[in-house]
Amino acid sequence: MLEPGSPAPELVLEDLLLEDTDGRPVHLAGRAALVYFMRSATCPVCTRHVRDLAADADTFAAAGVRVFIAVPEDRETAAAWRAKRRIPFPVLVGRRGTPHELVGLSRAVFGALQRSGSVLLDVDGIVRHAHSAVMPTGSYDKKGVAAAVAALRAPT
Repeated sequence: MLEPGSPAPELVLEDLLLEDTDGRPVHLAGRAALVYFMRSATCPVCTRHVRDLAADADTFAAAGVRVFIAVPEDRETAAAWRAKRRIPFPVLVGRRGTPHELVGLSRAVFGALQRSGSVLLDVDGIVRHAHSAVMPTGSYDKKGVAAAVAALRAPT
């Protein structure tokens, strides 16, 4: 998993390894971005976390933070999940492998459980918050994300 204060790997920022549900490549370089990595599109706890993110969309927008949701499934599954639940954020999938693998969110418990979590990148591609968990109930650190977003907005 990425560590706060470290630069995000170039493959996360620049490479064409991420795409949205329309098949367009997504680049995270040059913008503040929060990526929430769901355990799966079928995880009701993760979907609840996405609803929390949507409720805070104005706060993220005011801070200049673009929110993305990453799922380990294929593009068609992700598109259907996004449409059915009216998710207001772009949903990302991997072109090769999963978005989770790009940030070190490997499977746990003998490969049976996909780790989930979030990563906040500033405009320079520096990780400002990173949190993950094996169990989805602990995968979204709302207070930690809020504090990291507020710190992005704070004068230096």
